[in-house]
Amino acid sequence: MSVSDLLRPLVPQVLGVLVRRHGQFDACEDAVQEALLAASEQWPSEGVPDSPRSWLITVATRRLTDQWRSESARRRREETVYLREGVSTVAGPEESSPSEDDTLTLLFLCCHPAVSPPSQVALTLRAVGGLTTAQIAKAFLVPEATMTRRITRAKESIADARSTFGSLSDADRPDRLRVVLQVLYLIFNEGYTATSGDELHTVELTAEAIRLTRAVHALLPGDGEVAGLLALMLLTDARRPARTGPGGELIPLDEQDRTLWDRRLISEGVELITGALAKAAVGPYQLQAAVAAVHDQARRVEDTDWSQILTLYGLLERMSGNPMVALNRAIAAAMVHGPAAGLTLLEDLDSQLAGHYRLDAVRAHLFEMAGDADAAVAHYRAAAGRTTSLPEQHYLTTKAARLRAAARPG
Repeated sequence: MSVSDLLRPLVPQVLGVLVRRHGQFDACEDAVQEALLAASEQWPSEGVPDSPRSWLITVATRRLTDQWRSESARRRREETVYLREGVSTVAGPEESSPSEDDTLTLLFLCCHPAVSPPSQVALTLRAVGGLTTAQIAKAFLVPEATMTRRITRAKESIADARSTFGSLSDADRPDRLRVVLQVLYLIFNEGYTATSGDELHTVELTAEAIRLTRAVHALLPGDGEVAGLLALMLLTDARRPARTGPGGELIPLDEQDRTLWDRRLISEGVELITGALAKAAVGPYQLQAAVAAVHDQARRVEDTDWSQILTLYGLLERMSGNPMVALNRAIAAAMVHGPAAGLTLLEDLDSQLAGHYRLDAVRAHLFEMAGDADAAVAHYRAAAGRTTSLPEQHYLTTKAARLRAAARPG
């Protein structure tokens, strides 16, 4: 394992320790970055320490101490922080046991009520998920400058609310958990279908999202939505081995070799969602997981129970009002009632999803089902021009080219 691979999962854990103890997000983030730089310079030649996490915490804490010593208010700040937390300035091994995972602490800290909900999500994606500001902006369909300001405001709110950080109360947990799950969902989606670049998947992100969701599930085993989200991730990630060809090209669900799907993950996911639906109030993540389970349990594409999927998407749309859910419901309606039914449903989404490549891609697919090659080609090309994912661009332009070639008179 390379040094960079070793450092990646440690970053949120170390940052979580420092923010939990000291409350100054910006200063802690800077200190962690300096510790990472020191590790990347020293470890290749000197060797990886026995406890990499403790080493990073110690170095980052020393950086914080050095910074505070240069400020006029150092003594008052240190006294306030260390009296409140009851810790020394240098993290010792007993304070940073490898069994602890302060990534979860950081998850809940970033979802503090002093921070607005959109900024909670953005900051957690940045601090815990390791996504760039550009990637987060793409996920939220906003300009990068807007997302930069959002993250900055979140850090400022955290700084202002430093004294309120502490253990999570039972009253705070539901609202914090809702945002945490949304963040984990977005991290997974970014890893499963990267918003830009020449790779369809970012396996590190999907693996981290699953790892963190497992940790939350272990903390809250009776929560139906936590179980639902974990099931959704497992059932979706199970298809990843069949989702790309030898050259990294995208293979859509209906063309995948289902013998390549990970049956172990499918079994675990089905068991999770079955148990959650039987015991807990139904929520959006459980419904999405149920849809994924219907797909995954069909050994052949012809065996897919589209009527059940259409019903599930109808429930999910009424519950969430999400236009992307409505887009998926249109596909299911086309599979059950024919492409004209799906195309009619898409008309209601033109204002909500104007300019989004997926609306054009779905419309193209339904026009292709309806036998209108010219309309399908136009929308495939429009979708290809709007996505920044190179595998998706290649797939969409190839679909357009093949349709155009097939439509030419012989």
